Amino acid sequence: MKLLNIGFGNMVAAGRIIAVVAPDSAPVKRLVQESRDAGRLVDGTAGRRTRAVLMMDDGHVVLSAVQPETIAGRLQSDTEEGK
Repeated sequence: MKLLNIGFGNMVAAGRIIAVVAPDSAPVKRLVQESRDAGRLVDGTAGRRTRAVLMMDDGHVVLSAVQPETIAGRLQSDTEEGK
């Protein structure tokens, strides 16, 4: 199982990520609030501003203080190393 650094020493299972999106749009804000209400939200921002929202295959939503482009680049480099 590959772990992906999402900032400030926090890691998620790279193979379980479905999507990485910016938190700016109203649908994503709704998704975050619904996940918080349902107890499926994991806050990995360490008190910083949320810059990326990761949707996991089990329905959990993870908040990150790292830009979506940075996370995508880390995911891409992990898959290239695994060849």
